[in-house]
Amino acid sequence: MGQPLPGLSALELQRFTIGRQLFSRPLSMQDGLGPIMNKSNCGSCHANPTGGWGSIAVTHFGIDNKGEFEPYPGESQSLFQLLAVSQGCAETIPADATIVRSRVTNSSMAFGLIEAIPDAAIAANADPNDANGDGISGRVHWVVPLETPGGAPRAGRFGWKAQIATVLSFSGDAARNEMGFTNRLEPVENAPNNDTARLLQCDPVEDVEDVEDAEGFAFIDRVTHFQRYLAPPPQTPRSGMSGESVFTSIGCAKCHVPQWSSAQDPALEDAIRGRTFRPYSDFLIHDMGLLGDGIQQDDASETEMRTPVLWGLRRRDPMLHDGRAAGGTFESRVTQAIAAHGPLGEGAASAAAFAALGPTERQQLIAFLGSLGRIEFDLDGDNSVGLGDFALMRQCITMGTTNPDHPCAVADIDQSGTVNALDMAAFVLAFEGDATDCNGNGTSDLVDIAIGGMPDNDGDGLPDTCAGCTADLNGDGTVNGFDLSPVLAGWGTAGASDLNHDGVTNGLDLTAVLAAWGPCR
Repeated sequence: MGQPLPGLSALELQRFTIGRQLFSRPLSMQDGLGPIMNKSNCGSCHANPTGGWGSIAVTHFGIDNKGEFEPYPGESQSLFQLLAVSQGCAETIPADATIVRSRVTNSSMAFGLIEAIPDAAIAANADPNDANGDGISGRVHWVVPLETPGGAPRAGRFGWKAQIATVLSFSGDAARNEMGFTNRLEPVENAPNNDTARLLQCDPVEDVEDVEDAEGFAFIDRVTHFQRYLAPPPQTPRSGMSGESVFTSIGCAKCHVPQWSSAQDPALEDAIRGRTFRPYSDFLIHDMGLLGDGIQQDDASETEMRTPVLWGLRRRDPMLHDGRAAGGTFESRVTQAIAAHGPLGEGAASAAAFAALGPTERQQLIAFLGSLGRIEFDLDGDNSVGLGDFALMRQCITMGTTNPDHPCAVADIDQSGTVNALDMAAFVLAFEGDATDCNGNGTSDLVDIAIGGMPDNDGDGLPDTCAGCTADLNGDGTVNGFDLSPVLAGWGTAGASDLNHDGVTNGLDLTAVLAAWGPCR
């Protein structure tokens, strides 16, 4: 998660990198930050990883008028900005506001692919009148992109209400509403509680605050590049898990549609055009009953919510739009999130079907959901590929055949049913430590151990035959003070002095030098 799309050109990759830097760079008051805002940069909220989901919530408020939401009298919008450039410029939530709701941060993963889904494809899944009688009546939230005012509406697909149709609109809207950074799409500043007199006192920077750089790109263009070129989160194993069949059988896939393809539009970048991907959403708005947020936004009602994508679910804490499924284990969060789909609303039948599952099917379903966001070779489930995974990889190689439901399927990169030398070669590329060749035979030490049968009794990822000279950092055939010095100099860092490749030079590496003192064996 957080990596660029494969297949980007050199120029596109450069734009992705610049955009990522600006995505997390705090704006200053001199840039035009504020006067009211929720954060100073995009990455504060989209933090898991940069560009992904977040745990920070924003607040919306208004009043209930005979069961319908209305903006608070005198307010221009429902969004409350938590922060301000000074106390005198701060917003407040009126004490008599009868509706106050929270929404956690959505993900920006693979926004370019999602934007490239044809409107007609999204509309084809809509069934606003439940013509087939399955209890699902999702509909398209048609919206006009900010960059084409007065133009044709497009199928909304971003935001909790599908109220945004394009990545650029998303960037322009968030820049002003979340950071107070006016731009060519949203040139009018938000006034604190819509008080224009206070705005004049609190906002000395002339609008529009977002100006083009030397290459002709404004801030909203730069962060659009980053979000547009983000890759989809991983799914490991990619297919065949029994839990996905359970997912479909209890009706989850009716809204969380697994697979989409981007348009074959020649105007699209090669990395985006005609790509198949698996976000698990229909991008429609549905009546979620009690799981609605009580806020009306454009054409989306108080109970309607867009189906959120499920890719990356493994790393999501909290879950649901209001973050109510939080903490605990992944299983407990998922269980709470599914249960919240009932008893009213379009997800009620699936929630009831989940509750009726036996323990085996329930575990299969949760295991499948845990594959959404799991990286290849993360056998121990800690979201990294290290020595712990290598030890399990060795076991998988000796085990023989595997299947998509077996824990070793995470290591079967080519999904051949066997974890073998081909998978081991890919493991070396994914390994986050140093893939060394201590005996100089032209083969990674990891491969020598896992495939070549060389012993590694201490589990340090180095053949035991190399152990005596691992600490000979200067290569003079003897472990002495010349090797001790770089360990002390590199203390607390990674690099050549990190003899056991655990990511930091510390007492374990010092012990290795002292234990090997003298001529190499």
